[in-house]
Amino acid sequence: MPTPAASHRFPRLAVAVTALALALTGCGGTATSPGSSAPAPAAAPDRVEPLAATPQPALPVTVPSADGAQVTVASADRVIPLTGSLNEIVHTLGLGGRVVARDITATFEQAAALPVVTRGHDVSAESVLSLRPTLVLAETTTGPAEAIQQIRDAGIPVLVVAPAKGLDDVPKRIDAVSAALGVKEAGAQLNQRTADRIAAVRKNVPAASDRKQPRVAFLYLRGTASVYLLGGSDSGAASLLEAAGAVDTGKESGLGKDFTPITSEALAAAAPDAILVMSKGLESVGGVDGLVKIPGVAQTPAGMDRRVLTIDDGVLLNYGPRTDQVLASLITQLYGKGA
Repeated sequence: MPTPAASHRFPRLAVAVTALALALTGCGGTATSPGSSAPAPAAAPDRVEPLAATPQPALPVTVPSADGAQVTVASADRVIPLTGSLNEIVHTLGLGGRVVARDITATFEQAAALPVVTRGHDVSAESVLSLRPTLVLAETTTGPAEAIQQIRDAGIPVLVVAPAKGLDDVPKRIDAVSAALGVKEAGAQLNQRTADRIAAVRKNVPAASDRKQPRVAFLYLRGTASVYLLGGSDSGAASLLEAAGAVDTGKESGLGKDFTPITSEALAAAAPDAILVMSKGLESVGGVDGLVKIPGVAQTPAGMDRRVLTIDDGVLLNYGPRTDQVLASLITQLYGKGA
């Protein structure tokens, strides 16, 4: 799941994030505490949970696209979602059997065997068209633009969905996809299920009066490319952290952009109690031992305590049907299993 895969709000970074979100399993990690040598728990199966009843599309429909177009969908027999998060929504609506291809970030079990037609934002129009889709789902940062236009010029309906910025965008994305597929009722059911699960998870956040509000810095790391960035207010993590009862230190520090190169000064100002990273990003720098070698990290409270929160790349910022699992993992890592 970023992007960060739901990294769809920051085009400059999205290419690097989605292209490198490979072979992901589960949706959560474990906070690393000082001196801890216990092995990490086994990851949960990386599966989505479709609705109990398989809906039947009521088509044709004409729906608005986020790029201003009006898109008429006559058939949902062969669907190609060009991001992992959109693929997840289609499968969870119960229409996974109609999906004929995937983006490389769609690594959950039900989609893993599908042919890859997109690597990050490198859409191959020829590969997409060779699979004879009747509907293509994209996001505003999906590209290159020439490839999207080539698909449209071939007469294929392309619905562009607005990127997610936070929890409030979850129902909007589900609504957009379910409307295009002609299964609005199933979309309403999925929205209710998702909202109920998120609400149930949020009840596990300890009362503010009972604890200090943890301060968390979201870092985007790609050690293989020497990319070390600190998330700001537009990184996409703030909504999740705030829902978990934490402070996003990048947002609080006034970092208005999505990401800013890490500096010792910026980390000192942020003074996080914990650091949130994507699992593949942490691996790319050599784990926690490598993370604390990044200038400034070891001097933060989080670095001194080696307190690191990890969530798999493929789901962290998806803001979709599995967001409750992401939030639950964050809460557990922040406050312990009793939360």
